[in-house]
Amino acid sequence: MADDRIHRELEIWLQQFRQYQPNDFENMYDQWMHQNFQNLDPGVRNKFFSKLDAWFFHTHAFLQGTSYQYEARARILTAGRIFSSNIHHIQDMEKELTTDQLTYIAEQQMARGRLYSFAQGGLTGAGGWLFLGVDYPMMMLMNIRAIQLIGLTFGHEMNHPYEMMISLKVFHAATLPKRLKAQAWEDLIQEVEKKEHNFIVAGDDRLTDEGWLEQPLKHCFKSLFILMFRKKLVQGLPFISIAIGAYSNYHLTKRVTEFAMKFYQYRHITNEEGG
Repeated sequence: MADDRIHRELEIWLQQFRQYQPNDFENMYDQWMHQNFQNLDPGVRNKFFSKLDAWFFHTHAFLQGTSYQYEARARILTAGRIFSSNIHHIQDMEKELTTDQLTYIAEQQMARGRLYSFAQGGLTGAGGWLFLGVDYPMMMLMNIRAIQLIGLTFGHEMNHPYEMMISLKVFHAATLPKRLKAQAWEDLIQEVEKKEHNFIVAGDDRLTDEGWLEQPLKHCFKSLFILMFRKKLVQGLPFISIAIGAYSNYHLTKRVTEFAMKFYQYRHITNEEGG
């Protein structure tokens, strides 16, 4: 069966995180980061992460109200009706379509998201300080949106508080360093297994922590490399900077969308087995 094949692929994919052994540099970085945050005043530390979480919540809510999101919903429903004429609402996607059919539609959303990230990264590499300054917020926004569209494809309404929190936790887990992904995956699975209501979040509502800050730090290094090679022009264009920006953004979105796809595939298969 297709679900058995997808389940095997999922287990193979998870093994890369479960068997990953951090190197000495990663262990040293974790200790340094943990020690520095422990030395901060608890109130300051909590306020910092609270503000960061609030930005993600507001970004999620903003995306839900855009016309572009409504157009994407319509495209997803139209694609679903190719396989089943009984689809009228987003929830019908989960009920009427198989995991393979949902995966096919979600892969279209993933490809579109990766293309946008590639183009946006290229513009960052070619543009000035303005493009560089908005690069990170734009990347976070684009990746949150990509997860929302994958979730919608699998029949989950992203404007429900529970699904909003789950999608943001998927984003958080997907952007964590490889050594932390296995535990984040297990936390997500436990979260959905104890779901009680669409409007009640039973687990921890915090998102970011010191472990997640490695991603913004990587972005800072990417920006430095772009600035370093910006003056190395080929036929009047900084091709090296463009390549750095495009590849970096594409690679991040590829990791995020792959993680989101695996998670929503798992949810769908589990719900089918439970139903």
